[in-house]
Amino acid sequence: QLQLVESWGGLVQPGGSLRLSCTASGFTLDYYAIGWFRQAPGKEREGVSCISSRGGLTDYADSVKDRFTISRDNAQNTIYLQMNSLKAEDTAVYYCAAREGRYCSGYLSAAFGVWGQGTQVTVSS
Repeated sequence: QLQLVESWGGLVQPGGSLRLSCTASGFTLDYYAIGWFRQAPGKEREGVSCISSRGGLTDYADSVKDRFTISRDNAQNTIYLQMNSLKAEDTAVYYCAAREGRYCSGYLSAAFGVWGQGTQVTVSS
């Protein structure tokens, strides 16, 4: 069974940092581009960041550029999202998703075949 499990969400004060992880089981991430998405209450799910299968190409939404960093450790079958300078508007459930193939090619949800269950990130004082 193909699974992705996100970890290390939580409550953080504005200006703080969190590092999310996304670990795969049942398949190897070597041949998948991975995206991070988020959905805030009352809002549509949006793409946040994406990384190519070998890690050479990354992409970020304008709202998180220069604050978030995506990385991957294929040996550990894990993807990371380092989130710095967090703002209240970053509060959301964060999901990782796998897209078969080398490149992300955007954030169309239907292109990502495997999804995690999500982890809550709350930024509040």
